[in-house]
Amino acid sequence: MRLLFLLVVALHLSRHHTPASSAAIITEALIPGQSLAAGDKLVSRNGKFALGFFQLAGAGSESSRNTNRWHLGIWFNKIPMLTPVWVANREEPLADPSSSELTFSGDGNLVLLNRATNATVWSSGANVTAAANASALVLLNTGNLVLRGSATDALWQSFDHPADTLLPDATIGLDKVTGRARRLVSRRNLLDQSPGVYSMELGLAGVIQMLWNSSVPYWSSGDWNGQYQYFSSVPVMAARHLFDFTFVDDGREVSFAYHLRNGTDDVYSFLDVSGQRKVLLWQESTQEWITIFRHPELRCDVHAACGPFAVCDDNAASPSPCSCLRGFSMAAPGDWELGDRTAGCKRDVPLDCGGGGGNGSAAGPADRFYAVAAVRLPYDPRSVGGPAVTSAAECEQACLSTCSCSAYSFGTGGCSVWHGGLINVRHMQPADAAAGSGEVLHLRLAAKEFQTRKKLRGMVIGGAIAIGIVALGVSVLVLLLMVMARRNRRHRSHCDGGLIAFRYRDLQRATGDFSDKIGAGGFGSVFKGSLNTSTIIAVKRLYGSYQAEKQFRAEVGSIGILQHTNLVKMVGFCCERDRRLLVYEHMPNLSLDAHLFRSSDAAAALSWGTRYRVALGVARGLAYLHESCRDCVIHCDVKPQNILLDGSFCPKIADFGMAKLMARDLSRVLTTARGTVGYLAPEWISGMPVTPKVDVYAYGMVLLEIVSGRMNSEEECGCGGGGEDDDEVVYFPVLVARKLVEGDVMSLVDRRLGGDAVVEEVERACKVACWCIQDNEADRPAMGKVVQMLEGLVQVDMPPTPRLLAAIAGRSHSACT
Repeated sequence: MRLLFLLVVALHLSRHHTPASSAAIITEALIPGQSLAAGDKLVSRNGKFALGFFQLAGAGSESSRNTNRWHLGIWFNKIPMLTPVWVANREEPLADPSSSELTFSGDGNLVLLNRATNATVWSSGANVTAAANASALVLLNTGNLVLRGSATDALWQSFDHPADTLLPDATIGLDKVTGRARRLVSRRNLLDQSPGVYSMELGLAGVIQMLWNSSVPYWSSGDWNGQYQYFSSVPVMAARHLFDFTFVDDGREVSFAYHLRNGTDDVYSFLDVSGQRKVLLWQESTQEWITIFRHPELRCDVHAACGPFAVCDDNAASPSPCSCLRGFSMAAPGDWELGDRTAGCKRDVPLDCGGGGGNGSAAGPADRFYAVAAVRLPYDPRSVGGPAVTSAAECEQACLSTCSCSAYSFGTGGCSVWHGGLINVRHMQPADAAAGSGEVLHLRLAAKEFQTRKKLRGMVIGGAIAIGIVALGVSVLVLLLMVMARRNRRHRSHCDGGLIAFRYRDLQRATGDFSDKIGAGGFGSVFKGSLNTSTIIAVKRLYGSYQAEKQFRAEVGSIGILQHTNLVKMVGFCCERDRRLLVYEHMPNLSLDAHLFRSSDAAAALSWGTRYRVALGVARGLAYLHESCRDCVIHCDVKPQNILLDGSFCPKIADFGMAKLMARDLSRVLTTARGTVGYLAPEWISGMPVTPKVDVYAYGMVLLEIVSGRMNSEEECGCGGGGEDDDEVVYFPVLVARKLVEGDVMSLVDRRLGGDAVVEEVERACKVACWCIQDNEADRPAMGKVVQMLEGLVQVDMPPTPRLLAAIAGRSHSACT
């Protein structure tokens, strides 16, 4: 029912209230003496934006409350789905727009008047003087509404007073002289334009922050990198396919703006009611907005995303990640349906504390605690008792002694309690929970909550016994593995039987005290070593951090048990105290990127035959991971840097630190954003659950690089032929699509090869790559099918142009058809 309700709301949201036939459509400017009434609209010269009165109509209980809620605002004029981008009267909606009008006041300001009550609903509040009297109200092509003075300078403009939306060319920031801030504030819910609890601002520190209730930051852009023109926490900005950016930090202001590279695109950025900042692109072919960026990526990273006494779960299959804790139910179900969860959840049964029974007196049964396992503990804990509280029982009693105490937790950090509403309770990701990363929250409930569940006690005890047996079995298995590992230490040169648990001092000796460094990455460095005169190894020493620990577990847990000719072989590992090292077979010909990008020497370039064998080998390795393992392994970071070449230039997929295991009975898995800019599938950027098709997309990008010897993020100037398009800037994957249609694929081949390539194989590789980088994951082939295509066993049809790539290219040219 909830999903059906949301669909009905979405349909109503798309209703565009068009003016009646007698309504006036004013182009670009409104002058003193004119007014804008209900049904009228002021349209920008390019027809892209319109100013007028609008209403967002909903359904259900909220519909009746929203019927008399009209606003004056700006929306996309040519898009059939009503999409407001600026609102004047956010906090004072109109009950009846027919009695209201936008006009000029006696002092020259812009005012929204309610003629029925002769009251001013909203005013621009500009400092208008007789010398600079307002001469016109102009709606610019950018969507900026400007009140101009007699000297054409701006007395007031809507870009200085944004609502929840930042349009291209508008700025967010701070005027250091006047102290005026331009910031975004989310709306209350999907239908209510009044300000919500989330805001986004750029302060004196030059960092964009998102805040809850203007006080608690929950996301930061990081510092601005002036050399590469992006914020450090948003490296995807470095791939400038749709936007350019302007960042200013001088004596007058600190500000940021983004600009469209193609002015015909319809794009806007807004702060959603969920607390996430989203960037949307209108796709004309499907008549829908598609999300191209989302920050923070995970919904549960937003502060108070679910309100008090609710738990957030990023793996939730429903549209909402929120659910109420045991003993609680939604405080305002109607608001939840519209995205407003500030009220959170309310108790089903009041606590007995205050009635005399809270401490177990005769007046009533004592409140009890329910253990919520594998969660991130709530926001704002209070430490109790210090060293004096030495047990969970004492911590529990400390909470019971105070009526306002809602929960407690006892662990290595001592006793912590929470008063009032619990905010930011969050289920841990399955992998983190399995690794013991979560904690236990003891939630205070009325004794009556437990009385109806006595019949389940036997089942719970039985379950506990079963878990105990499983745990005992796991312990025995671990003990056996340790015994086997100790045996292997005595025969480390015979490592074909399984992984070796190395001692740190042995690896220190094998690498000459880590003296021969052959590589480095985000989580550690790689050193060359030798176990004996014939066994050369590569030892990855991870940095001591939580992320490094996760990478260590991911690599040992995934590639450690896999064997395939196109996967790098893990020899063993070391796990002593805080030291984490991984031992691999050594790859003498380094990584693929060293041969594709780092040398301009034609003699050092890989031949076409070698390139095609590398492409086929990588495809076979990924097909094995996706289709032949007990659990599907999603690599998540396929790129040339993670493809190693042995002495015969046989490719080996490496670096499984970001890999994700997916059970065969699951169709997709939710995981935090990972990977590398230039190889990210659209579903990564949108924050949607992913499938093995994210690897297929990245492989397609790598395949283009193997063909061309150039990075796919580079741009090509001109299309050749001496035509008018010679100065056009084209995104390389789009150029590949065009050359396929034109039958000129050989112009795409790495120039260092001098044209020495097999035309049929080049064309086949380019077609396969275009299929792999389709926007819709369902349109991409499985890796097993890719192998068959490259082997020539399956006919490869001409692929369509991906929608997002077409948008990046300006949507002004057709490619594969």
